[in-house]
Amino acid sequence: MTKTVRLTLAQAIVRWLMAQHIDIDGKRTRICGGGFGIFGHGNVPCLGEALYPVHEEMPLYRGQNEQGMGFAAAAYAKYHLRRRLMFCTASAGPGTANLLTAAALAHANRLPMLMLCGDTFLTRLPDPVLQQLEHFGNPTLGLNDAFKSVTRYWDRITHPAQIVQSLPAALATMLDPADCGPAFLALPQDVQGWAWDYPSDFFEPRTHRIRRQTPDADEVADAAALLNQADRPVLIAGGGVQYSGAVDELRDFANLHGIPVLETIAGRANLTSDDALNIGPIGVTGSDSANWAAERADVVLAVGTRLQDFTTGSWTAFAPGAKFIGLNAARHDAIKHLSLPVVGDAKLGLMALSAAMGRHSAPGTWMQSCQAERRKWDTYVADNIRPGNRPNSYAQAIGVVNDLVDPSDRIVAAAGGLPAEVTANWRTLKAGTVDVEFGFSCMGYEIAGAWGARIAQAEAEPYRDTISFCGDGSYLLMNSDIYSSVLTAKKMIVLVLDNGGFAVINKLQNNTGQLSFNNLIADTPTAANPFTIDFEAHAAAMGANAETVSNADELAAAFKRAQAADKTSVIVMKVDAYEGWTTQGHTWWEIGTPEVSESDSVRTAHDDVEATRREKQRRGV
Repeated sequence: MTKTVRLTLAQAIVRWLMAQHIDIDGKRTRICGGGFGIFGHGNVPCLGEALYPVHEEMPLYRGQNEQGMGFAAAAYAKYHLRRRLMFCTASAGPGTANLLTAAALAHANRLPMLMLCGDTFLTRLPDPVLQQLEHFGNPTLGLNDAFKSVTRYWDRITHPAQIVQSLPAALATMLDPADCGPAFLALPQDVQGWAWDYPSDFFEPRTHRIRRQTPDADEVADAAALLNQADRPVLIAGGGVQYSGAVDELRDFANLHGIPVLETIAGRANLTSDDALNIGPIGVTGSDSANWAAERADVVLAVGTRLQDFTTGSWTAFAPGAKFIGLNAARHDAIKHLSLPVVGDAKLGLMALSAAMGRHSAPGTWMQSCQAERRKWDTYVADNIRPGNRPNSYAQAIGVVNDLVDPSDRIVAAAGGLPAEVTANWRTLKAGTVDVEFGFSCMGYEIAGAWGARIAQAEAEPYRDTISFCGDGSYLLMNSDIYSSVLTAKKMIVLVLDNGGFAVINKLQNNTGQLSFNNLIADTPTAANPFTIDFEAHAAAMGANAETVSNADELAAAFKRAQAADKTSVIVMKVDAYEGWTTQGHTWWEIGTPEVSESDSVRTAHDDVEATRREKQRRGV
């Protein structure tokens, strides 16, 4: 007779999570590093009761905002290369609704995150309950159904027995390299407390491993033949290279076969900046050197990248006749734009491709030409980050920090102008140390994500720093996890670079022929009394060390003090909204422009966009 244990649904979920482990480089560790939670009536009576007995083994970090919790969970998973994850628990109603944006971020970036969210009563006896959305023609439809479009796995648990199937399926999805993303379990408030006799075997400790899919031999052979015919091949290295643990294989492959490496935003720290194979970041937020190589390449090997528009310049960055090879664990990504697919793990795929190519190497003059372009780009960056070359700029701040960090420190950036500036100007000192969230380009990730990254980093390298580059707009949107970091003793260094509003969108507005309107505080018609935020005082009120600096020299001194401090430090510096931008390294980017306008400058900008589209944009799918 099967042994059973009687538990509530909530207790069973927690016990099962406690029993799931993963093998990371021969070391067994729990998959779930803990959770982020804000309790309410939809999750505290039952799930809260289940979590309390294990809170020392599975810590529950109290968030200040559910969206920030989700960002922190995503950054935690990214630090651990998708091999560990955190759960987020939110109450029914607005608490759960606040997780929608974070779920979309995790979905776009293919990151594992488990959401355990309250739901309305399954019995419907007390309906309508507090915060319930009523759909008159469909009583089964509720707020939690909105998560179906932003999750890889979704389920509503209507009986305690269902998690015997649902939890393993959710975890399998989150650990699958091809289908990775967030999982959502809707937990009705009454069902959370219902008990069932679970089979004891369900809670036996289990060790999981990330699947490595061996690519098809015929696909490898076709790709190798195409690469061996190439005169000017390039390799675009995405974030999937790091998730696969294939950085060494990438370097060995590129070195043996003489293929220059171009980095995506997500793959920004695959290679160090001084690696001779590294020609620079590609695309809209890229470098002149990488984009020069992309424009001339005859074969493009895309490894572990989803080839989003910032990488491809909205598909204008390549020669019209260039052939693509897509090496990716996800079939969906491997076939993009008529690519010759190699569906499989990046590490195994690169090894198989290398073996199939034999000792073949691209012409040495091609690599030499690319490296010459990279040296030109390095000269530009050195001048671009130089203090005093123009008014205070993002690039100058990036350069100051870059000169002072330890190679193992982690850099976090997200929305606005900073992703482009970090991607272009940061000189990577160690592989895997840069987190530029540009899959969903989500304001607010800068600080909340840095907190999640710091929690993960503290598990492995507690003596290193996590550094957030944050604009004033993102700070105003979501800053409460400065308090979270102080509260939990997870030190961060946050640089708030204040350019007076949404300056990068103001730049885009101006570049499309329009006048400044509603982006900079100074150009907001409804701002009856424009004034400057005292970010230093605000951050200090949340318990952080805080100071304001006026220039790069003062920033360097303040940053050293922050490094020496034992708690979160916030450093504020004003930067110029108009002259502070990196002007080189950009490909074309498709944006919607008005076909009809009374403005001559708007019509001219529209004509320029359409002309570039007709001339350069690929017609692939």
